Amino acid sequence: MARQAGGFQYNEYLSKAEDVADQILRHGKHVLPHVARFCLISTFFEDGIRMWFQWGEQRDYIEQTWNCGSFLSVLFVLFNLIAQLGGCIMILSRQKVEIAVGVLFSVVLIQTLGYSILWDFKFLLRNLALCGGLLLILAEARSEQKSLFAGVPSVGGNTTKTYLQVTGRVLLVFMFATLIRFQFVFSYVLLDTVGTVLMILVTIGFKTKLASLALVVLLSCLNVYLNPFWVFNADSPMRDFLKYDFFQTMSVIGGLLLVVALGPGGVSVDDYKKKW
Repeated sequence: MARQAGGFQYNEYLSKAEDVADQILRHGKHVLPHVARFCLISTFFEDGIRMWFQWGEQRDYIEQTWNCGSFLSVLFVLFNLIAQLGGCIMILSRQKVEIAVGVLFSVVLIQTLGYSILWDFKFLLRNLALCGGLLLILAEARSEQKSLFAGVPSVGGNTTKTYLQVTGRVLLVFMFATLIRFQFVFSYVLLDTVGTVLMILVTIGFKTKLASLALVVLLSCLNVYLNPFWVFNADSPMRDFLKYDFFQTMSVIGGLLLVVALGPGGVSVDDYKKKW
């Protein structure tokens, strides 16, 4: 009886939490996609600005690291500047979104190779999470196309959107995986446990909107706590490092907000439950 009562109380709390989440979504459904997109492209925008203000440093780093000469190093910085700022403007203005996402994907790939991120497991996972966010922007663009051409038969469009959503959703949770600390301190163990449970829920698509909102709150708090770049002087290397981490996390938060706005998609426990 006690176990049944505990289970009933748990379900009651869960229902109340879902009701609160539904109220938030109902009042913010028109604003949420715009906020999500803005957060998602923030790391590209910040890095594009960085290329402008740190032109010489970035050029010298690439030239010295790869011994590729000044022409290729300047080309690298120029491409990153134009591609990132241009891609951000296109996504925010909803112009040629699929092309913009492709451009930003190429930026992630080139930076992964150029900055040797491929051999840094933590940064590689973060870049994969960033790619997950870009896939969700593609899925959103597919949704908009479908609404514009309602009633017109399409072949495979819905299937493509479904796979974009599930792949984007799975890749997003890699961000939190980089924050897990294997230390036997109560606060860390609690944080790791809660975060892991939420990651699993988002990955399998169970209670997806509630779990995604909870991860947004958790990641936002951790981001402010772990990456306070504003407390360092402008010429401090630590400021640049924390600023990069801060805006990458913001982009993943934007991706999670898109999951909330779009829903989990067809490949999810939530979707299967509707069919039962």
